[in-house]
Amino acid sequence: MRSQYRSADRSQGFEAPVPESSTVAAVALTDSNRSRDELRDHLVKARIAGDVATTRENNLANYLRMSRRDPAYLFGLEPTGVWAPEDVLALMSDRCGVSADPGHSQGQDTIDPNLTIERLDAMADRLGLAASRRERVLVATGHPVGLRPTHTAVAKALRSAGCTLLTPANGAAQPDAHPRDSGASIGYLDDVAVLVGSDGVPRHTHSPIPMQSALGHLEASGESPPDLVVADHGWAGAAGRAGVDSVGFADCNDPALFVGEAEGLVLVSVPLDDNVEPSLYAPLTAYLLDRAGLSG
Repeated sequence: MRSQYRSADRSQGFEAPVPESSTVAAVALTDSNRSRDELRDHLVKARIAGDVATTRENNLANYLRMSRRDPAYLFGLEPTGVWAPEDVLALMSDRCGVSADPGHSQGQDTIDPNLTIERLDAMADRLGLAASRRERVLVATGHPVGLRPTHTAVAKALRSAGCTLLTPANGAAQPDAHPRDSGASIGYLDDVAVLVGSDGVPRHTHSPIPMQSALGHLEASGESPPDLVVADHGWAGAAGRAGVDSVGFADCNDPALFVGEAEGLVLVSVPLDDNVEPSLYAPLTAYLLDRAGLSG
């Protein structure tokens, strides 16, 4: 199972359709012990953190691309700092737990599970605040397989708490948001925004264009921006750049959101392998919602 998801992610191509009932139910019905120690053990065993599948070579290559301001690796952000490759590596060691050794150029790399849990706590605190204020929230993901059940569970919990789940630009064409599908559009699955291909299948995407489109639609309709965005990839980056409170998940080969957090544009970036088999995120999701006071 893992190689299927990893292959789809690294090619930035198509992901298989999400089994609508089984993966979401795995998150919704999990009744695990949510202690930090047990979550930490699970993150390592599932390779969500610890020794992850993302290679050192891929990490370093992406740090270089981001430092060169390659738009595909900025997730809609425009960093103001210099961010030379060594600066990005130092930040990713501090915020994500990858090896700080610049001489370590190939093989295994890591995510510190303690940092994952620390930032999950920060995300949970912001979700709890959103619930207490009954805020207007936009939930979105560029991972319609791996992380969508987690986003679905968050959206459902926030709606149950009285938040308004926004669905702007539903069906709006996004011709430049996917490299191999000019017929893509914005769609919503259980209140979670995804990029949908011309064949109706959700697409994996890093593009900030759909979030820019969603925010532009709100503005054109005379509506205010969301109070909070819960997302990943360009969905999270574009929201942060627009000044919206943005919390999201990010892999160790995706430095842009961590740079955005360091520069104060992204509120929370949770380091994790962002594309393992969906049900493996269930304990993480349960912990997040419990910590936010949204599990009941």
